[in-house]
Amino acid sequence: MIASLAWRNIWRQPIRTGLSMLGMAFTSMLLVFMLSFQFGSYDTMKSSMLKISEGFGQFQIKGYKSDPEIFKVIKDPAALRADLAGFRAISAITTRSTGFVLLANGERSFAAAIVGIDPVNEPKVSTISSLVKQGRALTAKDTNAVILGEGLARNLRLKLGDQVTMLGSGTDGSVAADVLTLVGIFSTGVAEIDRQIAQMPIARFDAAFLMQGGVNIVAITGDDFNQIVGLTPKMRKIAAKHDLVYLDWGEIQPAIKSAIALDMSTAMLMYTTLVIVVVFIILNTLYMSVLERTREFGMLLALGMKPAQIGRMVWLEMIFLSLFGTGIGIVLGIAFTAYVQSVGITFEGMDEVFSQWGLPSRIYPKMTPLRVLLGPSAIVGAIAVLGIIPYRRVLGLEPVSAMGA
Repeated sequence: MIASLAWRNIWRQPIRTGLSMLGMAFTSMLLVFMLSFQFGSYDTMKSSMLKISEGFGQFQIKGYKSDPEIFKVIKDPAALRADLAGFRAISAITTRSTGFVLLANGERSFAAAIVGIDPVNEPKVSTISSLVKQGRALTAKDTNAVILGEGLARNLRLKLGDQVTMLGSGTDGSVAADVLTLVGIFSTGVAEIDRQIAQMPIARFDAAFLMQGGVNIVAITGDDFNQIVGLTPKMRKIAAKHDLVYLDWGEIQPAIKSAIALDMSTAMLMYTTLVIVVVFIILNTLYMSVLERTREFGMLLALGMKPAQIGRMVWLEMIFLSLFGTGIGIVLGIAFTAYVQSVGITFEGMDEVFSQWGLPSRIYPKMTPLRVLLGPSAIVGAIAVLGIIPYRRVLGLEPVSAMGA
């Protein structure tokens, strides 16, 4: 009975109820879209940047991340790969070794990081091979081939087919020297990578740097970034088994993690402020309606209703109103976000900024149940909690004084 009375009461003032619902519906729609867009852009930022050259997760020797010396090798990468093969979320595994060298073309020389890669599996984990703008990517048949970032090739004044001399240090401290043929030039759009990175076949790297079958990194990827993130505890257990460490996306790219955390804290402050303003506006409207109905409540008390029952009725009116208003907002928000999700959003003049983070020029929101329900649930929850104010007001009413109000 209390619920049916509450539902009837909210429609006694249709204009006031409609305006209250409109405010909650618009706010809920905005929160659904903004949260989906913001977290969708974060997902795009993380996956796009990691796909360029890192992978979604990495296994390394302890201390390699802070001091990447070439002799810090995973001695048995095959055993590690065997343990990882059973995870369906992992779509590809690749091995890498990295040396810091001088690359020279005649009298011109530049310091660079040369990465020995598996030409078969590396393109499944990183996108550098697909970003070769001149020439071609490395293949399994290559022996002395190398590909360079666009900035590095420009600094060395190299063109396709030229030979480049490599000089570095092997795992035993001996000189690692080789002469490689430039077969491809890639452009990721990230200046740091394009100016500093070169890639060569891992077999050739192994021989030049005396790796003896060891590698510096085993990298993994998957079709779903969040599924790989969810495997982090299991990956850490496997790493411990092999006396290694596992780095998740935030440890691989701490700059991205910090940028996201900073942006999220600012955005959450804005969202919280928006929810608070809307909730207090709605609560003020509902509280004023309670004050206007004091005489009505006095009559109900005189007819035998208990204050607690009237209080619950008023509280249910607020809950019904908030559920109905936010429900409309959720439907509108899903519809609007689904449309934007199909076409994306571009930001004119931001291409260079986006390219620094490996982002595409068109950004798409991404809906999940949490992102859809988080904002509207906050509104409903806040109204439910703050509904104690008019509830307590009703509990203090006396039949005679209320009817005389």
